Amino acid sequence: MLGPVILAASRSDKMRRFVSAAPGTKQVVDRFIAGETVDQVVPIIEDAAGKGLEVTLDVVGEDITTPEQASAARDAYLELIGRLKVLGLGTKAEMSVKLSMFGQALDGGHELAIANVRPVVEAAASIGTTVTLDAEDHTTLDSMFAIHEELRKDFPQTGCVIQAYLFRTEDDARRLAAAGSRVRIVKGAYKEPASVAYQDKAEIDKAYVRILRILMEGDGYPMIGSHDPRLIAIAQELGRKAGRKLDEYEFQMLYGIRSEEHLRLAAEGHRMRVYTAYGTDWYGYFMRRLAEKPANLLFFGRSILTKG
Repeated sequence: MLGPVILAASRSDKMRRFVSAAPGTKQVVDRFIAGETVDQVVPIIEDAAGKGLEVTLDVVGEDITTPEQASAARDAYLELIGRLKVLGLGTKAEMSVKLSMFGQALDGGHELAIANVRPVVEAAASIGTTVTLDAEDHTTLDSMFAIHEELRKDFPQTGCVIQAYLFRTEDDARRLAAAGSRVRIVKGAYKEPASVAYQDKAEIDKAYVRILRILMEGDGYPMIGSHDPRLIAIAQELGRKAGRKLDEYEFQMLYGIRSEEHLRLAAEGHRMRVYTAYGTDWYGYFMRRLAEKPANLLFFGRSILTKG
């Protein structure tokens, strides 16, 4: 039951200050965050490409309170895309964006978010890559899906994320599993009420498999976001049953987690994409990684106790 507590802490300024000051924090943050600047993350992209891996890049930062901050988030992605273009890495890296960073929660946020994200999607397309819209808490999803639909009119390769623990997601998956769509399925990492989401791990896993079957049997391109060996094996079997070739779906895992599995799947011929976050505003992203898996929290605790 630690997950909900950690997620609540992710929104606490007091907890943010404590975690940031803890002597073991940097060691653990470095495990999950690839760096703070574009210059620091470029070698990681190049290394992944050399190993037959692809990446999706997330410039972390969700606590946007002004339109100016939203514009700065847009510009950070445009800077990243510019560097990828110069280095010829466009086809090896896509972008993942949270619309909250582009002003979605502000007054007039839906229009502001689409105005800020569209130049990023356009720039990504110009270098041969694309953007995936990350899912956030359930109150933001209708806006996210509407923006996704609007962007796909001009940029049909634009992807989106669905979360298995939400009751609505099976219906969303049926709607999205159409030709040309790109859909990442994850379990879900936000604290959601029992009125909208499964709370039991076993129920979430069952929902994940049901939704994954919908995607595999559909006409779109499924992206399996999971580190769970059992779900990975199920995904492979569902792919075989659906008659999919290995390049007709992909696996996605987080930077710093199960790195050997990244290489194993790539060696088997699967497309394997590493979700790679970077930036200075790492706290919210970091806390969700702790909430997702107790072992991450234990690793953090040991680091604090052994430093100082």
